[in-house]
Amino acid sequence: MYVESSVSKANATKFYEAMENYNDKNETLLAYKGASIAIKAKHTTGTKQKKEGFIKGITILEAAIKSTPNNLEVRLIRLSIQENTPKLLKYKANIEADKKQILLLFDKQSSDLKEYIKNYVKQSKIFTEAEKQQLNK
Repeated sequence: MYVESSVSKANATKFYEAMENYNDKNETLLAYKGASIAIKAKHTTGTKQKKEGFIKGITILEAAIKSTPNNLEVRLIRLSIQENTPKLLKYKANIEADKKQILLLFDKQSSDLKEYIKNYVKQSKIFTEAEKQQLNK
């Protein structure tokens, strides 16, 4: 649902509704919950509401990363949000650090997560061709 959530308001709302009541201690799912709030904020009316929603979502996402800094799925979520967030929101500071972690720890991930990462990296504009090739060995 996360991948499709950026495609339309309906998908963003569906993803948000699936995640909004999640309150467990699984950091990966908390990261997705934060992402769902931040993405839903994009479709909210009113600048103040958009900003508040975005900040609320990012706060949850950042807490998940702080708890599990080597969780590449959580890092990929943040990276994808930072890559696609407008510059005026000033949420781009961790792109290089997340990219570095992904490249460093990629080989130690499950095959499903590797495939998920490869699919994102393939369309990403922040990874160089050499980095993309490194993940496709």
